[in-house]
Formats: sequence, C-alpha cells, structure tokens
Amino acid sequence: MANPWAGEVALVIDGQRHVLKLTLGALAELEAGLESDSLVDLVARFESGAFSSRDVLRLIVAGLRGGGWRGQAGDLVSAEIEGGPLGAAQAAAQLLARAFMAPGGA
Repeated sequence: MANPWAGEVALVIDGQRHVLKLTLGALAELEAGLESDSLVDLVARFESGAFSSRDVLRLIVAGLRGGGWRGQAGDLVSAEIEGGPLGAAQAAAQLLARAFMAPGGA
C-alpha cells in the first residue's frame, strides 16, 4: 500500500502495482532531464493545467525510479497504465504535491 504521508503514490502498470516516490535522487534525475526547465516551472505547468504528456512521463519515470524501478522511459512506450493518460496525469500531479507537502499538510 502506498503511504501518502511518505510521498508515495500507487499506480498499476501492465497489471502490476507499483509504488512511486519522488526521492531526492529521483528529483535530481528529473531536473537534469528537464534541460532548460526547472522543477518550479514543472510545478507551475501542473498548477495551471498546461503540462504536457512528456511532463507526465518524466514524473512517472522519476517516481518509479524513486520507488526502486530500474527501467527507462522507453520501457513505458507500450505499457498499459490503469486509468490511461488521465490516470497517469493524476498520479504525476499527486507525486508533485506529495513531494513538496509540508509535514502534517493535507
């Protein structure tokens, strides 16, 4: 079970449940992959609803890697994500919110 107080989000990919988490290492990898963007820019895009599918994929991969997965973004090209693109976007938004949630926050 994913623990939201620990920043975890559950996502089912190809019928297998994964626990995603944006650890410091996963955030550093994510930021490096953003090229010219920053994490602040990424958060702003999610808050405004102007995020891209690439943003969602980068967050899902970072969360999976933070949860112990050793794959790459290319491994998810033909993956079936429960809830489809909307489910993936919701999981990505939850990851961001939980990664930067103050202790005791909602």
